[in-house]
Amino acid sequence: MPEVKVLYVEDELFLARIVKESLESRGFQVFMESDGAKVLTAFRKVQPDICVLDVMLPNKDGFELAEEIRKMDAGIPILFLTAKTQTEDLVKGFNLGGNDYIRKPFSMEELIVRINNALKHKADSPEKLNAETVQVGRYIFLLNRQVLQIGNEEKKLSYRESELLKVLVLQKNNIVDRKDILNLLWGSDSFFNSRTLDVYIAKLRSYLKEDPSIEIITIKGIGYRMVV
Repeated sequence: MPEVKVLYVEDELFLARIVKESLESRGFQVFMESDGAKVLTAFRKVQPDICVLDVMLPNKDGFELAEEIRKMDAGIPILFLTAKTQTEDLVKGFNLGGNDYIRKPFSMEELIVRINNALKHKADSPEKLNAETVQVGRYIFLLNRQVLQIGNEEKKLSYRESELLKVLVLQKNNIVDRKDILNLLWGSDSFFNSRTLDVYIAKLRSYLKEDPSIEIITIKGIGYRMVV
């Protein structure tokens, strides 16, 4: 089995060396870059299986890079490493094509699990048509238009409905922590926002009811899992 090629972009060189050596010890082939301006050239040369991008980089940040990488390869997994905790930053990352993110500081175990999950989703997801269109069971989810289609029927989603569905789809078959959803989409996990999330989950279930193979399962006390 060929080694997984990781394009790893990080300008904190001490951290970068530790992460690179740790990944290589687990069998990954790591190509490291520290300057945002050089990443696209490295991407074309390496043709990696996954990109792990720090958000804060010199000359060109991780968000800009993700947007440009998505234009070259709509299906490659992109994982952000970020010290940022603002909800708008995380939403921006997902909107620009990120599949997942890890907050700094992080453990190597968590990073490796996230990388393997992203690669598994890629392998399990031939239904992903491009960066703006995803097939979910019998439905087509048009991310940029915030539209859910089945047959000739279209359902226009609100911004938060669309963002919630996007999070569940990106983490399909995995548990998504309820607190992470609340902080990402509402900015806090307050009681009021928690009850609002329940309403949105119920709405999505009703929108997806035409395909019985799709379930949004509540994992009590933890979060949700979308199963297709």
